[in-house]
Amino acid sequence: MILLHHLRVGRSLFTVWLLEELGLDYELKIYVRNEQGRAQADLREVHPLGKSPVIEDGDLLLTESGAITSYLLDHYDTDNVLAPPRAEVKERAIFTQWLHYSEGSAFAPRIMKRLLMANPDQRPALITGFANGEVDLQLGYINDFLGDKPFLLGDRLQGPDFGMSYIMEMAGRFGQLEPYPALQAYLSRMTARPAFKRACERAGETERAG
Repeated sequence: MILLHHLRVGRSLFTVWLLEELGLDYELKIYVRNEQGRAQADLREVHPLGKSPVIEDGDLLLTESGAITSYLLDHYDTDNVLAPPRAEVKERAIFTQWLHYSEGSAFAPRIMKRLLMANPDQRPALITGFANGEVDLQLGYINDFLGDKPFLLGDRLQGPDFGMSYIMEMAGRFGQLEPYPALQAYLSRMTARPAFKRACERAGETERAG
C-alpha cells in the first residue's frame, strides 16, 4: 500500500487529492510545522530535506510533487484518465510542460512573495519589484492559456491541474487572484470536486475545501 507523508499546511494536500481521484488505497501520515513554519524533526527522519510530499510504495521512496504525480499516473492510471497516452507525443509533451511548470517558473515568485510578506519592514526594493513583476507575468500567462477551458488542458481533469491548483490557492491567499476572475473560478471548480473534499477531510484540512 502507498504511504504518503503529508505536512500540514502545504502542497502535499494536492497529492492526497490525486490519490483520491485515482481511487487508490493509501495510508496517510500527518506531520505538523514548527514555529518557523518548517517540518519538525520527525519528517526529516523520513527524508533529509524534511519536505513533503514523500511517498513510499514498496521499496520506492519518492519526493517532489511532479515526480510523484508522474509515477502515480504511469503506474496506476492505466486507462489514461488523468494523462494522455505516451503515444500521443505532442499532447504528452504539453502535459509534461505544464506538470513541471507549477513547481518551476510559477512557484519561484510565489515563495519570494511569501517571504517578503513575512517582514514588511525589511523588503529589499529590488527583490520586491522583481517578485511583483513575475507574479503578474505568470498569472497573466496562466490566465491566457486557460481561457474559457474548464480545466488547464481542456475539458477533463489531468495531472497538471493538481499542481496548478496549489499555485492558485497560494495566489488566492495572497490576494493576487482578484484581477483574474477566470482563475478564481478555476480554483473554485477544483476545490469543489468531491475527491478534493475527501482529501481535505482525511488530511484534517477541511478549511481548504472549496
